[in-house]
Amino acid sequence: MARHTLLRGRYFLHIFQQNGYKLNEFWHWLVQHWNQRVITVEHVLYNVIIFVLLIFLSNAVTGSAAIIILAVFGISWFGPFNYYSGEESKKPLVFTPRMIRLTIPFALLSVLLPAATTYISYAGYIPFTEMAIKNSALYAADMYLLAFGWVLGNALLPFVIFAAAIITKPIEAYVHRHFIKLAKQKLSQMPDLMVIAITGSYGKTSTKFMIRDLLSERYSVCSTPGSYNTPMGICKVINNDLEARHQILVLEMGARYEGNIDELCDIAEPDISVVTNVGVAHLETFGSQDAIARTKSTIVKRTKENGKAVLNADDERVAAMANGRDDLEVTFVGFESGDIRAKNIQYGPEGMTFTVSANEEEQEFSMQLLGSHNAQNMLLAVGVARSLGLRLTTMAMAASRMEPVEHRLELKSQNGITVIDDAFNSNPVGAKNAVETLAAFSNGRKIIITPGMIELGDIQEEKNREFGVQIGQAGLDMVILVGENQTQAIKEGIASTGFEMENVNTVSSLYEANRAMQEYAQDGDVVLYENDLPDSFNE
Repeated sequence: MARHTLLRGRYFLHIFQQNGYKLNEFWHWLVQHWNQRVITVEHVLYNVIIFVLLIFLSNAVTGSAAIIILAVFGISWFGPFNYYSGEESKKPLVFTPRMIRLTIPFALLSVLLPAATTYISYAGYIPFTEMAIKNSALYAADMYLLAFGWVLGNALLPFVIFAAAIITKPIEAYVHRHFIKLAKQKLSQMPDLMVIAITGSYGKTSTKFMIRDLLSERYSVCSTPGSYNTPMGICKVINNDLEARHQILVLEMGARYEGNIDELCDIAEPDISVVTNVGVAHLETFGSQDAIARTKSTIVKRTKENGKAVLNADDERVAAMANGRDDLEVTFVGFESGDIRAKNIQYGPEGMTFTVSANEEEQEFSMQLLGSHNAQNMLLAVGVARSLGLRLTTMAMAASRMEPVEHRLELKSQNGITVIDDAFNSNPVGAKNAVETLAAFSNGRKIIITPGMIELGDIQEEKNREFGVQIGQAGLDMVILVGENQTQAIKEGIASTGFEMENVNTVSSLYEANRAMQEYAQDGDVVLYENDLPDSFNE
């Protein structure tokens, strides 16, 4: 039980970290997984066993027999720990300073109940008092009290996290204020530093890296790594990585709630703002796409006076963000309209090529990255670089050297098979682009492996059904769906297109999906891995 309690506590710390240390989101996750992970069947049945032995069989079962029964059921139900289903965590628990601060009170509170019942059972006294219970019915049931205390303590672990988070909240608030203050002071000491900020529902990280790589041809650039798009992530980069030699700071600004962009702009107000698109990511927390657009538009509103903005002209909500800021130099980019456009996108085992046109100038770009949305992201980067004086030929050379972002339409080769790794959390726009990219390959048979999309709130089933329609209409040769319940809507969408359903396989794990693919695939085939469910997901 001690081992299970330790692993279970670690698991819930991991889930809390994955939910951004947000108590409301953690609570929402607990509600969704109540029977599977919070108060489980094992917890209920074990207490039923204790109740039956204590109330109905106390005279028929000896103490030794009761101990054996409790031990056997305890080992059977709490010996294994399969919360991760034996798979390696995609985003493992990281004991950051914040997690360490949280773990200390969590560990202390977690042992209180098991330790108290253990003491009472063996010593016969209420802890920290002189109250003896040796002559009471409570002491006569010491083995049941001991078992009940440990099982209850095990069951209450996710709620202990709430207490630990509340205890550490003042400390975290102080730490946040301290690091934000340091970051602001550092930026105030670099008045010539140009800040470029990117936001949008999708494509922020890819666009950020493209801007960084293009501008690095002429400028000294500092940028946030990976998906560092929170106040503490941005402050960490400013405080630790930004140096006096840097001329440009490129920041990614994420948002899960209205007001988040304002919070980030309070730290670093942009000279150039970039908006990729307005989609349905985090629709559960925003409530509507209009609320998402309103939040994303904050980055344009907070751009410094006489600054610049680069906007996606193909997204009506993004294009409208230029309204009300006559002082900004606005550059629109897109496939269908805009000051900078892309056309003639082609794919192959080496990546993709397309032509960029800006006014009267045209230049062919070759990239290892795939997908029309990556071409769109490159247009945004070109818009920023062009506003700072770079030529298209210089940008094209930089683009040809760019490495793909890991798990985001990353092109690989495995045993003669072309693999498109798009396993990072999927969204309707990215999923559609990924399927279109797969279908555009002219060599070999085309295979997709996907569990579909999650975290889309009330529209999840609808979007997964649309995704299924896109798959069915793409002319693929094999479809492998991961998760029977999770992919039901996708299967319905595929079936509605007349796709031959014998070419659709449903499996329960990525391991089974890989095995099915390997049995089918041959040299020259192309396989798309679209989305990988997070560790906190449980069907």
